[in-house]
Amino acid sequence: MGILRSFNIGVSGLNAMGTGMGVISDNIANAGTTGFKASRAEFQDVLASSLKGIDGGDQLGAGVKLGHVKSMMTQGDIARTESITDLAINGNGFFRVEAPFGPGYTRDGSMNFDKEGNLVNGDGYKVLGFQANENGDITNQLGPIRLGNTTIPAKATNEIKLNMNLDSRVNLKQFDPNDPENTSNFSHSVTVYDNVGTARLVSVYYNKNADNNWTYRAMVDGKDANGGEPGKMVEMASGTLVFSDKGVLQEEIEGSNSFNFNKGAAQGQKIKFSWGESLAEGGTGLEATTQYGSDSAIARTTQDGATAGTMRSLSFNDNGVLTAVYDNGTSREIASVAIAKFENNEGLFKVGKNLFKESIKSGQSSMGKPGEAGRGEILAKSIELSNVDIATEFVELMKAQRNFSANAKTLQASDQMLQEVLSIKR
Repeated sequence: MGILRSFNIGVSGLNAMGTGMGVISDNIANAGTTGFKASRAEFQDVLASSLKGIDGGDQLGAGVKLGHVKSMMTQGDIARTESITDLAINGNGFFRVEAPFGPGYTRDGSMNFDKEGNLVNGDGYKVLGFQANENGDITNQLGPIRLGNTTIPAKATNEIKLNMNLDSRVNLKQFDPNDPENTSNFSHSVTVYDNVGTARLVSVYYNKNADNNWTYRAMVDGKDANGGEPGKMVEMASGTLVFSDKGVLQEEIEGSNSFNFNKGAAQGQKIKFSWGESLAEGGTGLEATTQYGSDSAIARTTQDGATAGTMRSLSFNDNGVLTAVYDNGTSREIASVAIAKFENNEGLFKVGKNLFKESIKSGQSSMGKPGEAGRGEILAKSIELSNVDIATEFVELMKAQRNFSANAKTLQASDQMLQEVLSIKR
């Protein structure tokens, strides 16, 4: 009977609208959930029969059903925080964690370090990234991001870079190693480090030999030299600087170079002295040491050695690279956050706890660094908020309520019609 069919159609409408209300309610409930992606209920009609068979023609509908619940993978708003381990993805991609069910994927960047130094999410699942090698260079090795040893070993000085001017107007002097201060044209000091991280003070003395020609001597106090006598300077390195007639550095000629420090330091340490890129090295001389008719002065001195250091602070940059800063003034990259990319984000399967997992529809993940091959960028001290729009959900809520009421009306009308049929017999 057609009236009974209308009952079933009305019931299908109530069921579908009720399920749709559940999707809307879930969205509203998670409006404050970090990294949450809203869902949308998609309905399909149901056909019962055709009045003219398989050839088409007039057809009778049998109601409605919930066809799909689609995840809306649009970007959520980014909120700034004060936590150094809060990360947000601006663009496509997901963080990958080691979940109990296997690889898990999330947009929730609320993270912290556990007691073992592992970067974990709120449920303690390890976050994966690309590890740095012993030199601090990021590799393509994927694994959990871990702080590791919070101290770094000492680094012996390998090179000293100097930028200075030597006064071309000075007179020649005869250098005396027993009185270097008074028998040199210019001098300065720089702190270097031996192989065990002990700071050593090196004094460099310059003597003009002839026009455009200078000799340098690197000396240390005997108290730092192997077999030296305290208070007496010991020469460790020497060489010659040759300038052009325009006062720019023409050539650096290295002489002796062997630093033999005491107190357990390795013997024969080599320290390269660099005064900039000379003309002989292909430079222009404009950024190298000069010999002009002005007072001798040091503009800049840098060296690459350091004592042993203990970690003082951590930070993520906007490339997703975790950098540690140590109390010896050095910094070192530890790891880079890995970003997973899928061909079909909407095909991911929700497993709760702000996590997704792969499915046949989503395809397999492709891991890479932030900003590579369409992956999003990392924003440090930030989290991605839910992409739920409360105003939109309230409108959908009213539409679902209206549709539910309308389907209830079809049941009410069908019931009245059936009552009329039953009253015919009376």
